[in-house]
Amino acid sequence: MNKIKFAIAGSAGRMGRTLIEAVLAAPDAELASALEHPSSPFIGKDAGELVGAPCGVDISADIDAALSKVDCLIDFTRPEGTLEHLAVCRKRGVHLVIGTTGFSGEQKTLIEQASADIAIVFAPNMAVGVNAVFKLLDVAARILNEGYDVEVIEAHHRHKVDAPSGTALRMGEVVADAMGRYLPECAVYGREGHTGERPATQIGFSTIRGGDIVGDHTVLFAGTGERIEITHKSASRMPYAQGAIRAARFMHGKKSGLFDMQDVLNLR
Repeated sequence: MNKIKFAIAGSAGRMGRTLIEAVLAAPDAELASALEHPSSPFIGKDAGELVGAPCGVDISADIDAALSKVDCLIDFTRPEGTLEHLAVCRKRGVHLVIGTTGFSGEQKTLIEQASADIAIVFAPNMAVGVNAVFKLLDVAARILNEGYDVEVIEAHHRHKVDAPSGTALRMGEVVADAMGRYLPECAVYGREGHTGERPATQIGFSTIRGGDIVGDHTVLFAGTGERIEITHKSASRMPYAQGAIRAARFMHGKKSGLFDMQDVLNLR
């Protein structure tokens, strides 16, 4: 079996360790490189030791060298770091799975441009269950297009730096598209003071940050006399890691293109 050779960015972080664990456990995957910031105290350590399974792959800060011997980089870091990695992937023809969120419109354009040369799966959430929820939301929003107010409620750990989450925003986009609305024109991100009566077409977002919550998302359709809630709750980061490996399998053999998990799961 020809195994897919992976590099993991941010390998010493919580998500990075989960990705290492998932790659080491997958029969068709091989951990070839592990990347960290040059100031990380984990530089030079065996990446497998982070999950109790030494594997002979040392954590490095040398991006160019690390990507010289891999098929795919999985990146769940920060936008600036991801774009730095993107440039090297593009130069070396390495596939890229991007689970990072918080990109600006201009940064997303850079990702799209790079997809002319390499294959990229870019999604706000890699979990298969969450992407099933995106599909359910599309169906629900088309049915509940009149007479229902929409609210998106999300909760994450205290360390998350962007709000609302990329997953919550994508949920809002799915609902808005299905209802024939444009999210930037109908979204409201939190309410305070005398806000007046709620506009019928508004899509509201509420954000909770605290503790070690991995990720909870609920879309509420509130009508007269009834409420419909579609909820996804993550108990660990492993579904994101397993989805990322599935995304890499999907890209295997592809030369270029920009994809998301809806493509990976054939949900279009």
